[in-house]
Amino acid sequence: MSLQTHFIPSLIVFLLSFPRYYSLPGISEASSYDASAGRVYPWYPSTIQGRNFGSKIMSSKMGRSLAAVKTFNVNDYGAKGDGSDATEAFNNAWKAACSSSQGSVLVVPKNKNYLLKPITFEGPCKSSITLQIYGTLQASTDRSAYSKDLTRWLVFENVQNLAVEGGGTINGNGKIWWENSCKVNDDLSCKDAPTALIFYNCKNLIVKNLKIQNSQKMHVSFEKCVGVEVSGLTITAPADSPNTDGIHVTGTQNIQISSSVIGTGDDCISIVSGSQKVQATGITCGPGHGISIGSLGDGNSEAHVSDVTVNGATLTGTTNGVRIKTWQGGSGSASNIKFQNIEMHDVKNPIIIDQKYCDQDKPCKSQSQAVQVQNVLYQNIKGTSSSSEAIQIVCSEKFPCKGIVLQGIDLRGGGGKAAKAECNNAKITEKGNVSPSCT
Repeated sequence: MSLQTHFIPSLIVFLLSFPRYYSLPGISEASSYDASAGRVYPWYPSTIQGRNFGSKIMSSKMGRSLAAVKTFNVNDYGAKGDGSDATEAFNNAWKAACSSSQGSVLVVPKNKNYLLKPITFEGPCKSSITLQIYGTLQASTDRSAYSKDLTRWLVFENVQNLAVEGGGTINGNGKIWWENSCKVNDDLSCKDAPTALIFYNCKNLIVKNLKIQNSQKMHVSFEKCVGVEVSGLTITAPADSPNTDGIHVTGTQNIQISSSVIGTGDDCISIVSGSQKVQATGITCGPGHGISIGSLGDGNSEAHVSDVTVNGATLTGTTNGVRIKTWQGGSGSASNIKFQNIEMHDVKNPIIIDQKYCDQDKPCKSQSQAVQVQNVLYQNIKGTSSSSEAIQIVCSEKFPCKGIVLQGIDLRGGGGKAAKAECNNAKITEKGNVSPSCT
């Protein structure tokens, strides 16, 4: 009794004094900016794909001290937030935050508008870093500003333990690029356009609670990243804006995308070669081209995608539903893929595997070589199709699709009419009620 009397009060005092900005394993805490105190408490996930990032980050900091993070503000480096060019100020602020030996937070204040030309936020940084975007980042509409590299606007490169969040807006001002696209005007030659937000070779990355709109081309691209958590994104562009994929994943492993609303002129989510262990949950998609794996194998290339799960999505008015698309002549594989618990509302081609994908003006050459598609589960997918064929599984004669499972499928045409299924060169197993049926 005497031991309890002395120990319990001491324990309570210790816990109450423990700084908020450390994440304990298994406990998630939303980040918050305390303007009066001038401190930011960054949030890190307890787990991503079964790996305990929170404890890793905490343990690395505990070895030094329990000191508060250091806060940097872009306005202190010359940014005005009045729509004038803030590129140099952001670059200098990033360099200062990145070189800090203690955890740092770079703040973009709310109710401010910052014009940015192409900029790369480069690592490695000396410690963990959080970019809190409360205001609006606007892309320069001067196309000559992108003359050095037409493919990039905002880039985070070689950064570990990075969080980008805050509820602010990233606006690509893409209209000028769409108007000059060969997909809009056939008389124009085809040229590239910038992706609004690129994360390249980043590790232990969080991107959450942002509004990303009107990208010049793709909105967000994760390239050669490891350990990524994406959540709470709202991504929007007109349905006729060309190539404006919402979230693009390439060469990336262990990425979780959740609770996001995406409506653009291309794929809501596109997953291409080199990507493994990709999870998407709680996705609202439309308008757009649906959720796609591929395209894979373009130009007779080798491509590999594996261990992809889309569990929990609602698609409305999209030109495709859940799709796997590969070019003839490619090689490699798309395997261990699950599409589960998905609602379709007036979706064209709700379920589609296309091993003869062709996205060019001239007809594609017929080739026997193909990317192997295998071990794909479609489970509990229901709703309405705007096309007469709700299921299209069109596979290669020489490399037929293997291990395709349809389970609990209920897709109907408009007005409750029966839909059809086209299934060629595929080994398909149907479980439970499947409508329309491939058999």
